[in-house]
Amino acid sequence: MSEDGFHVHGPHDHELEHAQQGGHGGGHEGGGMTNQIAMFTAILATVGALFSYMGGATQANAGLFKNNAAITKTEANDEWNYYQSKSTKQALAELARDLSSKSSDREKYQAKVDRYEKEKNEVKEKADQLEEKVKEWDLQSEEQMHQHHRWAQATTVLQISIAMAAIALLTRKKWLEYAMFGASGFGVIIGALAWMHI
Repeated sequence: MSEDGFHVHGPHDHELEHAQQGGHGGGHEGGGMTNQIAMFTAILATVGALFSYMGGATQANAGLFKNNAAITKTEANDEWNYYQSKSTKQALAELARDLSSKSSDREKYQAKVDRYEKEKNEVKEKADQLEEKVKEWDLQSEEQMHQHHRWAQATTVLQISIAMAAIALLTRKKWLEYAMFGASGFGVIIGALAWMHI
């Protein structure tokens, strides 16, 4: 702009104004499509990043729960081994009782038999509780892995949608834009299923 209030447009100024008003080379309609797809792609990338994070979190949880199941299974096995040793001691006490000729010895061994029977039952109850806990950890791990697969499927579909958006921008094919919207909607539905643990 000059001091007298006149402004002379140069070729560069004209191109900048044209770009601001809707695009370059493809007319106003092409610029609208470009802006629409670019904005939608940014949204897809953000949602895809969230889905990816949730997929990673559920996979980590599944591994943690499976690890807890393995540790608890080891504890249960230790209890069952302890149960077996009590059974062996009880059997030896029963044998000693049955082979004893004195009634005082038989009473002493019978008291041991009774004590081992009681201890065995306590150990068995603890081992059974641990076995139930193992089942719970395994079930939680399986649920998390199922949810992880859903998040991974949703992320993959959104990535395909982003690739379709790039192709739609390059080819300016309207049907590809519609396919991109459809695929992204499908990806969001899968993500919703993952969120609802379905």
